[in-house]
Amino acid sequence: MSEDNLHSFQEQVADLLLRHRSFLDVTSKLQEANARVVRALMKAVTECGCIEVNASRQAIPDDLTTSDWKNHFQTHLSGKLCDHCLDVVKHEMGKHLFYVAALCNLLHISIPEVLKQESDHLSTLGVFHLR
Repeated sequence: MSEDNLHSFQEQVADLLLRHRSFLDVTSKLQEANARVVRALMKAVTECGCIEVNASRQAIPDDLTTSDWKNHFQTHLSGKLCDHCLDVVKHEMGKHLFYVAALCNLLHISIPEVLKQESDHLSTLGVFHLR
């Protein structure tokens, strides 16, 4: 998504968020939206079964270089979201992004600036940032 599209989305959220403009409302709705994303993913596992989780400790062999980690580590996921679950997850993620944008608006923070700052930070620190 281009910077113009991100600005447009943020402005659209500002125009549409009327009733729940309170910082308290927005932060609680953001938390609720996050929980709904997680719940939709858990239902894809437990009710639909289109994806499965098989998790265990991820050991790092001593002879593995940092650049090889990406190919070594597992996501713990197998399968693919079915069309229905994908639609639900995307819908819930959209709501979550709406409230992230709303919170940015209340705090006078530009989403593209946040993304640029994080991208610059990741570029500078690389994989060592994630340790």
